[in-house]
Amino acid sequence: MLNPASDDKPASALACGCDDGCGVTLSTGSTPAAQNAMAGFSTGLLTAFGVTLVVVVGFVVFAEWSGLLDRLTEFVPWPLWLAAVLAGGHPIFRSVIRATLRGKVTSHTLMTVGLIAAMLAGAWPAAIIIVFFMRLADYIEHFTAERARKAVRDLTELAPETARVERKGAEIELPVVEIQAGETVIVRPGEKIPVDGEVVSGQATINQAAITGESMPVEAGPGARVFAASFAQLGHLRVRATAVGTDTTFGRVIKMVEEADKHRAPIQRIADRFATWYLPVVVAIAAATYLLSSNALATAAVLMVACSCSFALATPVAMIASIGASARRGLLIKGGKYLEALAKADVVLLDKTGTLTLGRPQITDVVLLHGSDLEPDCLLALAATAERYSEHPLAEAVRTAAADRRLALAEPEDFEAIPGKGVRVRIDGRTIAVGSRRLFPEGALPNEAFELQEQGKTLLFVERDGQPIGILAATDTLRPEVPGAIAELRKMGIEHLELLTGDNELTAAALAKPLDIHYRANLLPDDKIAIVKEHQARGRVVVMIGDGVNDAPALAQADVGIAMGAAGSGVAIEAAHIALMREDWTLVPEVMHIARRTMKAVKINIGFTVIYNLTGLSLAAFGLLPPTIAAAAQAGPDFGILANSARLLRQGRGRPPTGSGSGPHPRWQEDAAAPHLRPAGVRS
Repeated sequence: MLNPASDDKPASALACGCDDGCGVTLSTGSTPAAQNAMAGFSTGLLTAFGVTLVVVVGFVVFAEWSGLLDRLTEFVPWPLWLAAVLAGGHPIFRSVIRATLRGKVTSHTLMTVGLIAAMLAGAWPAAIIIVFFMRLADYIEHFTAERARKAVRDLTELAPETARVERKGAEIELPVVEIQAGETVIVRPGEKIPVDGEVVSGQATINQAAITGESMPVEAGPGARVFAASFAQLGHLRVRATAVGTDTTFGRVIKMVEEADKHRAPIQRIADRFATWYLPVVVAIAAATYLLSSNALATAAVLMVACSCSFALATPVAMIASIGASARRGLLIKGGKYLEALAKADVVLLDKTGTLTLGRPQITDVVLLHGSDLEPDCLLALAATAERYSEHPLAEAVRTAAADRRLALAEPEDFEAIPGKGVRVRIDGRTIAVGSRRLFPEGALPNEAFELQEQGKTLLFVERDGQPIGILAATDTLRPEVPGAIAELRKMGIEHLELLTGDNELTAAALAKPLDIHYRANLLPDDKIAIVKEHQARGRVVVMIGDGVNDAPALAQADVGIAMGAAGSGVAIEAAHIALMREDWTLVPEVMHIARRTMKAVKINIGFTVIYNLTGLSLAAFGLLPPTIAAAAQAGPDFGILANSARLLRQGRGRPPTGSGSGPHPRWQEDAAAPHLRPAGVRS
């Protein structure tokens, strides 16, 4: 009895079905806070609807078999019946008339046809029953919509409206919308953090469940990133604001929730077209029934039992349930389209830095090349100065290594970032370039570079005024849960897993071979897009997993782009189709399990609806289903679909994360930990 949104309605939700521009929508509520409320509410609503259905249908069956309805029809004159029908159903009748004038067929149109048939056949109790269920459905939709809207309103209220800001040496309280990026915000114990930002000073235990879906609090100190809508359970903080209001991670999450239904699953579009051809088919069956049997009551029963709109309900309810359950686990899904594609995926492409690895490489070697007149610390200081404003993880490793050695950094001039290659700056009038081998002219690599590459290390070359002067070598650490998660993907039948990296062949091989996955190295962002297209041209359904920054183009090109650790990354949330709010690889096979369970539920919903309707039409056509029972029976598929789809709300509850049982291979775990434990060295 609920309607999916038509293409001209708000894309953020399921429409109420009234077709009168009322604006009532059933929001997906796909954030952790909203869905916790919606999950309990959905269970209660389903229970209430089920009890009502059982009581009403039970009474109708008893009244029909006992003859009570026949006596009631004889006793009450038809004008009173008509007045009751018009009084009860006039809001819906108005919406049907408006839809008809626009050339649209809605679920209420189907129900109205059944109602007219009941009245023409003199089956007034059946007409009243149809009106009752129409209004019940209308009430459930409006009530559900209001609760969903309230859940989203409650969600937006998680972020405080005011904040204390340091201005001109004083602490003043301002509306959050007046805070500017770069200002320092004061957060006291027990208060919500009003902005995204970096901790300048202080220490606090932060609850970030509204952002990451992770209930365990985290410790935040100087240099840590914090998010709006999280709150300081213990301690206090001074936070330099980097994003405010709708620009925060929390604001982007709310926007994503509101737009989640824009990308509807292709299978849902079948349901959208269902009502258009279903009505003529039902009318034809009813006409055949009357021509062959001359039984007006059987004809009316055919029209009444067929007026259920459960086919249109089969897909969106399951999608909403899964999107909500996923959000509660820290998985933001932009729409049912991506759940359907993910369920069919057979190729998974993987970024390396920040995706398979922790993205926190360490500098292990500082190598001076022949002819260099610098000391190792001077070379490191030059590189750190050049990388001072770069966001690449290797740049952070260089800066960290310089900070560990207490090296002073200069202020770079004319900073230029070259995507996929490196950076170039001017320092004290000299041009300094730091980056991969591709940044420099073709030529033989020094022997030191080969030796480091054979160890699987990532190299940064340092050049001064066009002349190579040194090499920095770094290693990264594989995420410990990756091997178990990849093994789980293989169990699910993923045919092809492939690592795509801008690193060299030896570094890629050192990571990919122990995992037994394919790899391609020395790739630019455009190369990754080309590889995605290459697989798609072969008819494969491609999933790309990346960090949402350098991989944004490939994430957008893939059938399903999954951003790892998207909390705090606006690029990740915008570019990817699914955002993992925690840096947890167990979420990858988990979201694929969710997608497959969702599509299985959708197919069960559709199959159940088809069988139920065919059975009802057959019984009604042969005169075995009285009009009153037919009127009550049209609510049956809706209840079955709600019950089946509600199971998806419980996804992930009470079970350990996928892959946690197997864990990484002991040998690989040891190998991966080794670089992390090895102290940084200096070679000259």
